[in-house]
Amino acid sequence: MAACPDDRCDGSGFLYDEASRRARPCSCRAQRIARRRAAAVAGRLPKRFREVSFEREPVISILRSYPHIVPELRGYVSHVSERLATGRGIWFAGKVGTGKTTLAMLVSKTAMEANHTVAIYSLPRLLAMLRDTYADDAEYSLTDLIDRLCAVELLHIDDVGAEQTSAWVLEQLYTIINTRYEDGRAVLLTTNLDDAQLRVQIGDRTVSRIYEMCGNPLPMMGDDKRKPDDFVLPDAAPAPVRGPGRWRDDDAFWEHGGSTGAAPAYGRPRDDH
Repeated sequence: MAACPDDRCDGSGFLYDEASRRARPCSCRAQRIARRRAAAVAGRLPKRFREVSFEREPVISILRSYPHIVPELRGYVSHVSERLATGRGIWFAGKVGTGKTTLAMLVSKTAMEANHTVAIYSLPRLLAMLRDTYADDAEYSLTDLIDRLCAVELLHIDDVGAEQTSAWVLEQLYTIINTRYEDGRAVLLTTNLDDAQLRVQIGDRTVSRIYEMCGNPLPMMGDDKRKPDDFVLPDAAPAPVRGPGRWRDDDAFWEHGGSTGAAPAYGRPRDDH
């Protein structure tokens, strides 16, 4: 049982009056309830980012490429508890492969190490979870899942703007951002889009809330760091190598079958007879 952060109860979330033999909620109870709800959607750091640190690569090289963002990033990480307490978020904007996700994971890791609840999702995965609530066997309703997403102290959404726009997408994303805005809960975002593109993709209302919650995005507009320096795009792609069988353009894979009756399998040719 976790200790009472206010040092009042025995960790149960209740104060017991011996004289009246009655229990009343401790000041920590609301926080305990919120943490239990948040635990259902809180996530771990992906394996690739579990050792991310200011003192290790690739963070060292990323920050060397973008020295203008270092003071704000270090300031946020150094005072992450205070930032989360006031609902202040942070976001990164720039091209693919510039290190946005790595720095965002550094922030999330710091928050987790400070014992804050954090949920980490790419926007496509987050929306897929919301769509799954419409299934007959769904564990949570849409409203309940959104409530749980809004209960975590830091909601980290990667690749904002990567989802196909629709009225439903705009409404769900606005609901999440606006609820966190009203509740004073922080968000941590990354996006490949500039301001104009982002407003088209996720809507003016949502973008306006993000600016108020996070301030201006930290710009990371360099080259793709994942691409090898000596990579040269060939003039033409080589023709595909085809063995016996027929290419299924409609399926976009080789299918094995014919007289053998074998089950379809990726990467295998299909008999012509």
